Amino acid sequence: MTAMTSSARPADPAGSAARPPLNRRLAEFGTTIFAEMSALALRTGSINLGQGFPDTDGPEEIREAAVRALRDGRGNQYPPGPGVPELRAAVTAHQLRRYGLTFDPDTEVLVTAGATEAIAAALLGLLEPGDEVVALEPYYDSYAACIAMAGGRRVPVTLRPHEGRFRLDLDELRAAVTDRTRLLLINTPHNPTGTVLTRAELTAIAELAVERDLLVVTDEVYEHLVFDDAEHLPLATFPGMRDRTVTIGSAGKTFSFTGWKVGWVTGAPDLVTAVRSAKQYLTYVASGPFQYAVAEALRLPDSYFEEFRADMLTKRDLLAGGLERAGFTVFRPAGTYFITTDIRPLGESDGFAFCRSLPERCGVVAIPNAVFYDHREQGAPFVRFAFCKRTGVLEEAASRLKTLAP
Repeated sequence: MTAMTSSARPADPAGSAARPPLNRRLAEFGTTIFAEMSALALRTGSINLGQGFPDTDGPEEIREAAVRALRDGRGNQYPPGPGVPELRAAVTAHQLRRYGLTFDPDTEVLVTAGATEAIAAALLGLLEPGDEVVALEPYYDSYAACIAMAGGRRVPVTLRPHEGRFRLDLDELRAAVTDRTRLLLINTPHNPTGTVLTRAELTAIAELAVERDLLVVTDEVYEHLVFDDAEHLPLATFPGMRDRTVTIGSAGKTFSFTGWKVGWVTGAPDLVTAVRSAKQYLTYVASGPFQYAVAEALRLPDSYFEEFRADMLTKRDLLAGGLERAGFTVFRPAGTYFITTDIRPLGESDGFAFCRSLPERCGVVAIPNAVFYDHREQGAPFVRFAFCKRTGVLEEAASRLKTLAP
């Protein structure tokens, strides 16, 4: 065969030379703030309280369960597309024991490569181009990208600080729903604000979804991290919601094995089928041996979950106290392992500039909340710190931050 000469090459389509490589739906999304701030932490030798991952591993017996699965050849080849039966059964047992929710492990559970893939697959599987998605702002950063990839249009409803917590304006939520709204994207316990939606708020959300015949995707990965008098209430338990809700869970946050990337969705068969239709063309399957280990983790006694929550509560209060002494206004979270702060008492108002200068000023890295907002001005003065770290690390961070005090 004769090689094609340059003169014989087909002409480029009109305008292709000027078209950028990146899909226009993703043009607004650059390198994540987590990558930027983690690189800054490494470069400056700072304490990284930005990205939300623990600096210690979870239970030894669960790690050993993964080792056993590897040695026994369980999951070393492709696991079943919906997830290994042991994990699907464990998920259904967990939902029944904790919340009284009954699911069929064969048709109403799907294992995913972490909650991030579950979110992506749910939105890709349930949305058509042009569908509107109402999401609570600030939101986990992958929400916006996944809505964009699905061709949807995000409609943010802003949580605003009031009396020490970030609150949902139910009238604003109702006003955001239009004839083009397909889906509500709910996150409780809420990252980054730490708000846990109340029974009254969830009741209103459920009533709105039923009235307007909306689907709901609810991200509940921090379900076991609720503090003080807060209570996690799955939206699927509310009247009319069992068959219109896709619930997302994850092992990473609860068992401190974030690198295993094991998540799941539960819901009615038609919804789970829609999510699986997208998921099978993303990773197909993942995390085979770890699925067996997570199945054992979900069956740990209640004492594990109670001790885990108590440990995180102690760490929350340790870091919150240090931030208050440093001069921040602190919103003590009712859930998650993040603390949102207001930097204005420090004479600052630009969270991006503050976070980029913080490593040089005192050797600590945080995340500017504005990256989680469409309305950047709403999040400008807020900064998020993670407290899922060893006690000694938090104590040192608190000591360094104290130098900021006015």
